Amino acid sequence: MTSQQSSRYLIVALGVISLPLALMYVYLFIDTLSNTHPGDLLPYEFTLEHWRFLWEPIPGKPNIWIVTLNTLVFSVVSTLVTILVSSMAAYALSRLNIPLRSAMLGGVMVLHAFPTVTLLIAIFLILQYLGLYDTLSGVILVKASLELPFGIWILKGFYDSVPWELEMAAMQDGASRLMVWRKIVLPLIQPALVALGIFSFLASWSEYILPQVLAPGNDAQVLSVYLANLIADDNNFDMALFKSVGLFYVLPVILLFALFQKQLMNMYSGGNKG
Repeated sequence: MTSQQSSRYLIVALGVISLPLALMYVYLFIDTLSNTHPGDLLPYEFTLEHWRFLWEPIPGKPNIWIVTLNTLVFSVVSTLVTILVSSMAAYALSRLNIPLRSAMLGGVMVLHAFPTVTLLIAIFLILQYLGLYDTLSGVILVKASLELPFGIWILKGFYDSVPWELEMAAMQDGASRLMVWRKIVLPLIQPALVALGIFSFLASWSEYILPQVLAPGNDAQVLSVYLANLIADDNNFDMALFKSVGLFYVLPVILLFALFQKQLMNMYSGGNKG
């Protein structure tokens, strides 16, 4: 059996395995646009009432667009802070002969291994002391801090793969260390920066524990908390509405993956090719 035939069989097998999942998502989408009698499979009417949260607030819940804006701000700012700090810290650990460098690298790994839930009490007390409890900025700082160890460790590996001779040649021509880092090294690890940005954004977009515990008020509510609150009241639970909000919540993730799929697949190809 040739490698091409093996690839075809693998694609067919993956297609068969993925078919039930694809059908489930199709049925979920149809179910949010229709009404079905209990026990029936096919809907008896199509309607937009389950998407009414887009144009009228749900009683007792904040406006969905304000919550979406909070989620977008939380995810984007956390991602930018993670990329900025990780890119500088990883470069310093990769290129500079700083004291206790090995200990710092080991500490980064230890911090990444810590479960978030074990730090919640300490983080809660710190945010209260700083006056950042129940604020979006406080949750952003915490989430970015927790993502930094992963970002630093990943980017350091990419910095290590960049030839040192390129930087030496540029500095001999009069370029500063900052200019070398910004104009020569960063473009070479661009695929890693894009991938780190996507992973950080998705981690922030799907974050639930931190916003729920550290920002429980409506002013800083994000979509994950909004969705969880829909099932908090068992007496007035609307399954169709819950599925519609869930689909609305996942659409940006699908769009992001569709737009940056090529960059994710080329993460390890290096920025100096093509």
